[in-house]
Amino acid sequence: MANLRFALGLNRIIPFFGYHHVLMIFIAVAIILLSLLLAGCSSSSPLIPNIFLISLYYQSYPPVFDPAQVDPGVTTAIANIVGQAQLEVRVGYFGLCINPDGGSFLCSNNASSLAGQVSVDQDPLNLIWVASTFKDSIVFPYLIIVAIILAFITFLLLATFPGWHQETDERGSERDVKPFPSRAVSQVALALIFISSVFVLVSVLWQHTASVGASTIAQDLGNGSLKSGVGATAMILGWFGFALLIIVTIGLLVMILSISLLDRLTDD
Repeated sequence: MANLRFALGLNRIIPFFGYHHVLMIFIAVAIILLSLLLAGCSSSSPLIPNIFLISLYYQSYPPVFDPAQVDPGVTTAIANIVGQAQLEVRVGYFGLCINPDGGSFLCSNNASSLAGQVSVDQDPLNLIWVASTFKDSIVFPYLIIVAIILAFITFLLLATFPGWHQETDERGSERDVKPFPSRAVSQVALALIFISSVFVLVSVLWQHTASVGASTIAQDLGNGSLKSGVGATAMILGWFGFALLIIVTIGLLVMILSISLLDRLTDD
């Protein structure tokens, strides 16, 4: 009985579920993904420390030797300095997370407070300071923030689009009618979501390039004692958010062109 009621309710809702509602769902999902990306490493809540741009951590491994190295023996000196340290530092847009001894992560937007909670033996190469410098000097979250705001405005504009409603024709019978949305509102929404998509693209490319470059350089400098990695979750969130915004942009463009074509055919 419950399944029947659900099916009947669904059948009543689906006919009134418009094209713009699908675009609104895509925008909402994109905003959620980008918001999670910005929230990475901002708190010690579950899963939040796993959303990071770059990770630096002490780990002993056979060093890489190359003829371009003027002093290959420096790896031994670095290994002696590092000792038994196993601290890991993760960098987000607005915070850092540290794991001094393999336990739980401690997160904060204040690197000095995090540094005060570890000893010299736990961070002999000042990875917390290096990570903080990367966050403050290279990471730029404000394009994504502007993109989220523009996407939200587009969401509100799409919410103004007319939906299905019933009208009585000349014969007195009721029929479902859906007027075309305002062309001006549609064009503004298209412009805003396009700008939002461009901002996210620039930010994600910037994030990817900066993270990979910093990760490679840091690991080469700590050859044999320091490893680094790029956060896969952050990359996925960024690229998926961009993909959804592009889909909405294309969807709005197709809708505007279709309405224009129908207007021309009607006029003819």
